[in-house]
Amino acid sequence: MSVAPRPATIGFEALDACHQQIIENLKQLTALAAQVAVAGVDAAAQQQAAAIEAFFSGTSRQHHLDEEKKVFAPLLAGGEAELVALVRVLQQDHGWIEENWLELAPQLRAMAQGNNWFDGAEFQHNVEVFSDLCLGHVELEEKMIYPQARTQAALSGIKGPARVPQ
Repeated sequence: MSVAPRPATIGFEALDACHQQIIENLKQLTALAAQVAVAGVDAAAQQQAAAIEAFFSGTSRQHHLDEEKKVFAPLLAGGEAELVALVRVLQQDHGWIEENWLELAPQLRAMAQGNNWFDGAEFQHNVEVFSDLCLGHVELEEKMIYPQARTQAALSGIKGPARVPQ
């Protein structure tokens, strides 16, 4: 059995907070899609599109990189087959989230600039797919992976909050 990497701190508090930001931004994105479908792109929609695009292009991407390094790597190194398989699914999710984001981000950037070149039905579909994927991913991490990572961190003496999400 291999020894898991021992980072100084995992920072579950920050990871949990980012999940909450992701959920909030997904709610705003869904509301934006509904509003644009009814009223088109106005100044408020432009501002909201810019903020959502900036969050998912920056903070959310960094969050996934942090998870890969600080949460997934130690669990993979632990070698528990069922847990490794679950982490691999979540890594694949990160790839799907990124792929879907690459479809959605240009539409939001266009909207932020006041352009209406994107197809409304396609935008709505992209928002639904991206939101569903992200929400399912966050739920799986919080219910299955984060508790395991917290337990492994506690057993390894890695400092991090001991809170387990409900």
